[in-house]
Amino acid sequence: MTCRTRFAPSPTGFLHIGGARTALYCYLEARRRGGQFILRVEDTDRERSTQAAIDAILEAMDWLGLEYDEGPIFQTARLDRYREVAEQMVAAGTAYYAYETREELDAARDAAMAAKEKPRYNGYYRDRNAPFRDDPNRVIRFKNPIGGTVVFEDKIKGRIEWSNDELDDLVIFRPDGYPTYNFAVVVDDLDMGITDVIRGDDHVNNTPRQINIYKALGAPVPHFAHMPMILDPEGAKLSKRSGAANVMSYKEEGYLPHALVNYLARLGWSHGDQEIFSRDELQQLFAIEDVNQKASRLDPAKLGWLNQHYLKTDAPADLAKHFAPQLVAHGYDLAKGPDPADVVVALRDRVQTLKEMAERAHVWYCPLTQYDEAAVAKHLVAAARAPLAAVREGLAALAAWSPEAVHGVLQATSEALGIGLGKIAQPLRVAITGTQVSPSIDHTVFLAGQAEALARIDAALARIPA
Repeated sequence: MTCRTRFAPSPTGFLHIGGARTALYCYLEARRRGGQFILRVEDTDRERSTQAAIDAILEAMDWLGLEYDEGPIFQTARLDRYREVAEQMVAAGTAYYAYETREELDAARDAAMAAKEKPRYNGYYRDRNAPFRDDPNRVIRFKNPIGGTVVFEDKIKGRIEWSNDELDDLVIFRPDGYPTYNFAVVVDDLDMGITDVIRGDDHVNNTPRQINIYKALGAPVPHFAHMPMILDPEGAKLSKRSGAANVMSYKEEGYLPHALVNYLARLGWSHGDQEIFSRDELQQLFAIEDVNQKASRLDPAKLGWLNQHYLKTDAPADLAKHFAPQLVAHGYDLAKGPDPADVVVALRDRVQTLKEMAERAHVWYCPLTQYDEAAVAKHLVAAARAPLAAVREGLAALAAWSPEAVHGVLQATSEALGIGLGKIAQPLRVAITGTQVSPSIDHTVFLAGQAEALARIDAALARIPA
């Protein structure tokens, strides 16, 4: 049977890091087995579902490169189908109409608690075969089996057994005409031919209820795999403050999508001691059975290390596509500065994120208006006048502008004046950046552009005491 997995987020908020890992694992399992990956939006929570959240989920999936073969499929477009199946179950005797008021249900719950019993539906309408009637309290309840157990082999957790006595006759269709989660998800997965349900372990207690519905429908039960949760670096449950934020915030912070994918893949799964995986390798090697049973902790340092690896090894032109939006976000006019790919080459060994890179790039996209006075006092001294003037003359004469050409001028000046490159590089660095710290002097000067570099050298010469 062809493997078919699905990611089924509820659009009540942004896609967070745990949801992104679930989507990735569903995607990778389908790809390794030559199957299909489906995106389904579970938007039946009318009060909390928003179009903004839907858009954010789709944007995050696109940014991460998690291409789905079918979808997005929206549950709100399938309401007639849920109603049809629920009524078929009533006709078959596996579900029934119930008409208790909220007050009656609360009273029954209070009575059970007073008797120190587990609060659950008391089954009043279970065997009454009550017909359909127009009633604002009308629901359809599933006739859960009495006695016995539900047993399934979880691909991550192993054998799980659940007593039917712990389950009651859950509502599968509400008075407002909407299905409940446990019912809709079964109908969806059945209609969509889902073979493997991969989701967080907060759904484990839903699984026996859903298995019983599958069996009542005479349908094959899919395989289940429940992933342990992700914890924050201190081992606590994730919060927005500690890492459960919108996945797109990682983009805003300057992480590459493939670095985040690599990081998420390793957040609960491993293949020997390998840390760096290409997308192709992940699709070939990942298997849901190999996911760790224990919770994983976020490790910001590990993500930073991975991101820097890709900054150092990816083609500059490819990185520039991700870097340019960061520059724009910082308010830089790309037309008034160097090619982003050239900035990548100059800075990628010095930063972990594109955001850091953009912050350091301001010296080439903005006018130089501030100087480190300590650097000025140390390096823009009388002895620096002749080297700076000679370098300026050489740079002005260049017909082709490149880091190599800049280096040639510096080397020729060093030899002509009989001084070390350091005696030239440090005053020149202060002239171009206003500080004594920057990437290689060749790139520092090159990225300023020929005209701007000459203008900044002139400004530096004017600062040297006569």
